[in-house]
Amino acid sequence: MPVQRYTPRETARRGKEWYQRDIRSRVDIAENFGKMLIINVDTGEYEMNDDDLTATHRLLDKDPEAQLYGMRIGYPAAVKMGGAWPSRKA
Repeated sequence: MPVQRYTPRETARRGKEWYQRDIRSRVDIAENFGKMLIINVDTGEYEMNDDDLTATHRLLDKDPEAQLYGMRIGYPAAVKMGGAWPSRKA
């Protein structure tokens, strides 16, 4: 189990920064909407899959100490509890 080096807020900040700066232009396309994107917040390496655990395990297999941030491409949150997702046009 990795040791947490960052607060949850710092992990999110770093993950969002990598996404906006280096990753978004490569993955934010219609065919990826709804997929989970998991980012190593130290290196910017990422994995994408329909299943967040699969993507997470792929990154942890490469670096067991990785600090990870997850998001769902094209949506404001990774998961929802009740209600409906807002529609998004590609």
